Amino acid sequence: LTARPQALKALRKVLGRSDYEAHEGVNTGGANGVYWVEIVYRRPDGLVVVQNITEGAKVKVDEVTEPIEPDLLYPLLRGRDVKRWKAEPSALILLVHEQNGSVIPERDFQHRFPRTYGYLKRFEQVLRQRRDAMVQGMYRRGLPFYAYSAVGDYTFAPWKVVWREQASELTTAVVGPRDAKPVIPDHKLMIVDCQSQDEAYYMCGLLNSALGRFIVHSYAVAIQMDPHILDHIRIPRFDPGNPVHR
Repeated sequence: LTARPQALKALRKVLGRSDYEAHEGVNTGGANGVYWVEIVYRRPDGLVVVQNITEGAKVKVDEVTEPIEPDLLYPLLRGRDVKRWKAEPSALILLVHEQNGSVIPERDFQHRFPRTYGYLKRFEQVLRQRRDAMVQGMYRRGLPFYAYSAVGDYTFAPWKVVWREQASELTTAVVGPRDAKPVIPDHKLMIVDCQSQDEAYYMCGLLNSALGRFIVHSYAVAIQMDPHILDHIRIPRFDPGNPVHR
């Protein structure tokens, strides 16, 4: 930690491990071009016609327009969608997990979401060739070809505090549900799950404060604003009965 002596004296009062834990956002193993989509139109039968977003994708895939069930589509929050105090989703992500974080089994997937399964099946070869170590480990454990990592029950929390992994300073915002669904941050964002709007803004306010940002600026590298930040800022668990917290 690098700072002037008087600043270090003040910082010691708030240095320490937070009561909160941060996580990486969902990581498709480089296959964003398969899972990131936008809606072209909604059909009268309840299906939605989607087109995958191939621009800037690490793994090159064909552009496809296809009808699928809307159940597994969630608002997607990307790194570029987050500024200090403001986060606005700009696309959709196909989330192939149950709300406890486990990957939906293949047979169950085929039965419940046949159109979505058919869409993913078109990309099976590309998905199996992903070089991501986490994804390859999932395959070795027998998980389906469409599996990807960094998803847990925290992913489905209604309220989240997010910050960008790559930024010149700590850039924190709050994001809440959109259209009755939780917003899903991608792996370029760090997330902290919160149970209420008040709790999320409490935490965001502390991280975005001059003191919180100064601590991070004093030790962190601009391209590695990772979950370690909460190992060093001693933010106590939100107490709605505490007037200071409110």
